[in-house]
Amino acid sequence: MKSFVYAASSATYGDDPTLPKREESVGRPLSPYALTKYVNELYADVFRTCYDFSCIGLRYFNVFGPRQDPQGAYAAVIPKWFSALVHGQQPEINGDGETSRDFCYVDNTVQANLLAATTENPDARGQVYNVALGTRTTLNELFRSIRSIVANTAPEANSIEPLYRDFRAGDIRHSLADIGKAGTLLGYKPDIGVDEGLRRAAIWYLQQA
Repeated sequence: MKSFVYAASSATYGDDPTLPKREESVGRPLSPYALTKYVNELYADVFRTCYDFSCIGLRYFNVFGPRQDPQGAYAAVIPKWFSALVHGQQPEINGDGETSRDFCYVDNTVQANLLAATTENPDARGQVYNVALGTRTTLNELFRSIRSIVANTAPEANSIEPLYRDFRAGDIRHSLADIGKAGTLLGYKPDIGVDEGLRRAAIWYLQQA
């Protein structure tokens, strides 16, 4: 049986404060992007019901890795901070830095995609899964880890502190995924943690800088 795998998003959880995030419980979307991602899931479910077309959605949580453009309009925080520290600039943090996210290295995400695309488990189809590491890292912790890595080649980075700005409207305070469903039905087992992922990604980020 053929199956279609599509990119969903953790943004679908919206304003639901429950931690960890479980697939069966979503809140009110907090942005147009989140709304469109939720609509994708609704379409997938309708196609399954009406046309017996099997879809698998993967709700990605804060994926990071090499080749993320630090200068793009939608640049992720990790490449932006690497670039800032390398150039002796202060990285910006929205809020007090205690906001937390479930950062997931790209190799873990690739594993989930391959498992979803090749699964022969009929119970695994027609489902939506969290794709994450299953741990929380605050922005302050993330900053310190990145600064430590950059300081290995640019010791002056050790003296740089972040610039704290106002909280950004629409941002959720904490995010953490329950990855049990993906583990049970797909066999997903992320094996690269945040620190190791940062070390691997840093090779590319520092080369570009």
